[in-house]
Amino acid sequence: MTTIAGERAPDWSSEQWQVRARSWVDERLSRAGRRVTGLVEPRVRPWSLVWRVPTDDGPVWFKANNPGTVHEAALIATLAELTPERVLTPIAVDPEQGWSLLPDGGESLRDLLARDPDLAHWERALPGYAALQLTTAPRADELVALGVPDHRPEVLAGLLAELLDDREALLIGAEGGLNPDLHERLRAELPSYAERCRRLADIGIPATVQHDDLHDGNVFAGPDGYRYFDWGDASVAHPFGTLLVTLRSIRHAKKLAADDAGLARLRDAYLEAWTDRYDRRTLVEAADLAIGLGPVSRSLSWRRALDTVDESRAEYADAVPGWLEELFAASPLQPDC
Repeated sequence: MTTIAGERAPDWSSEQWQVRARSWVDERLSRAGRRVTGLVEPRVRPWSLVWRVPTDDGPVWFKANNPGTVHEAALIATLAELTPERVLTPIAVDPEQGWSLLPDGGESLRDLLARDPDLAHWERALPGYAALQLTTAPRADELVALGVPDHRPEVLAGLLAELLDDREALLIGAEGGLNPDLHERLRAELPSYAERCRRLADIGIPATVQHDDLHDGNVFAGPDGYRYFDWGDASVAHPFGTLLVTLRSIRHAKKLAADDAGLARLRDAYLEAWTDRYDRRTLVEAADLAIGLGPVSRSLSWRRALDTVDESRAEYADAVPGWLEELFAASPLQPDC
């Protein structure tokens, strides 16, 4: 397993770490004129620890990322600077430690859809996310310098080649791991994959922040509009790679056929933001390419998320090879084979 910058995740269960983190939370809240009024409620995953912290002005959320997702703190601070109307403005961040403290975002899109399962909510949410990506595109190089992973089409084929050499992460031959025959098939596909990456890059749509896990649980749907959160899987990449997870999650939630017209309508609602620069046929071609290339980005993000000694990582380890297998699956907008 590749270790990010040679670091190891801190022991979030240790009293020393918890006292230090709680002191940081208390001090940052005090600066904001708030105080803690009760016990924190923890949620721990291999990639992050989250505390729900009750205060005298409503709950706030403390998040500590592992070394593989530590870039999230710096990213959300930058997004709040560039497009504050589309993300939560953090109360505080510590980029070096990967700590962030955020206000409560209110109702999620998932909660809203549970009451009113109309796809029109997604049709309204996706253009705002596209606008965030367009605003952020000129700062793509800066985001990479801040530590946001670089998954641009120009480097993605090389990242796939490197990933295929990581036999430990892919669990080759192990239960839940990548089948050795499929591993060789993926190696044989490298030239084709690289050619598709070149085609996508040649279309010329600028890279930007790409959430890579944009489903209804990661969108707030409040009276002031939609806000997008939980950026730990994000990378600097082709913007349309977003559609892989987003459309697939909608398809599964609604039990839609892959070629359902509603999914194409949502894709087009998202692509509308680029129609002043590119014709629709080119945009659809780029979307198809980005979706098809996207499983590599997902596999890489899972490998980073699981770059920890936490024993619970084994519960999720099959996600790394599992997403690579998706390279041979149908697109969310194509009929199943």
